[in-house]
Amino acid sequence: MLDDRARSLLKTLVERYIADGQPVGSRTLSKASGLELSPATIRNVMSDLEDAGLIISPHTSAGRIPTARGYRLFVDTMLTARPLDLAGGAPEFAAARGQLQPDQPQRVIAQAAQLLSNLSSFVGVVTAPRKASVFRHVEFMRLGDKRVLVILVAPDGDVQNRVLFTAHDYSQGELIEATNFLNAHYANLSLEEVRERLQGEVEVLRGEIGVLMHAAVQAGSEALAENEDQVIVSGERNLLGVQDFGHDMGSLRKLFDLFEQKTQLMRLLDTSSRAEGVRIYIGGESRVVPYEELSVVSAPYEVDGHVVGTLGVIGPTRMAYDRMIQIVDITSKLVGNALSQR
Repeated sequence: MLDDRARSLLKTLVERYIADGQPVGSRTLSKASGLELSPATIRNVMSDLEDAGLIISPHTSAGRIPTARGYRLFVDTMLTARPLDLAGGAPEFAAARGQLQPDQPQRVIAQAAQLLSNLSSFVGVVTAPRKASVFRHVEFMRLGDKRVLVILVAPDGDVQNRVLFTAHDYSQGELIEATNFLNAHYANLSLEEVRERLQGEVEVLRGEIGVLMHAAVQAGSEALAENEDQVIVSGERNLLGVQDFGHDMGSLRKLFDLFEQKTQLMRLLDTSSRAEGVRIYIGGESRVVPYEELSVVSAPYEVDGHVVGTLGVIGPTRMAYDRMIQIVDITSKLVGNALSQR
């Protein structure tokens, strides 16, 4: 446990390093902390903080910089981020409210990723809203040559189309009959519930209807799987200007591979979606983005009271965490509001 003096000096050191990007020396700490301590006392405290793994001395510099562990302690116990409401806040947040137009979910999340990047000057990431595995309406249309178009309409109005290749060449009359039967008996059930009922009712259903329904369920499941893989990334090039690793081509190459493949990002954001409020991963803590120079600030967003996705900012460990928390928190509320208006 740190005493009040050590905590005060660590807080000052972290804040100065975030602001200036330069190792902080004893003289600077003495002036900035407001504590009436001798240089020798400050050096002793700095030595204790270094022994505790909270700060390090880079290269031959006389100053110190925070470690990931130091940032963690700072964020957990010393940081105070002022909450903002959607009606107020800084002008940039008020302007952001008008940028997210609730016309299409895909456009909203793309706009949100760009907004996060612009406000943070780092990388913005947003996962696409997870769809409920429920259909409100299904329709089959004959395309000819044993091809059928199945149209699945979700409760929120989202439409998925799939072309089915069938063993039997259905007439449009048969497809209309199947459409009417399925909408009368299975609408507003989840795809999993439909799948289970089909197994129990296979002898009751006419063969054609059973085959078409199985095909429709499979098409709906595939559409959901494709949707859940979507993550939008914006502002990757902003990291080229970050002094912490802007000249380390090896690290940058790994980062751009991460943003390109997106699988690791999906796992990280999926974990974040199960947390309440803003979550912060510092210096590889997530084990999903295992880079000591990076931090992730993320939060889930809700539609009509249900968590449907996650968004966040990825940047250097030397970031203004109080501001990033505000950016992520307010954007999650803006996205939720925009999508709930549909």
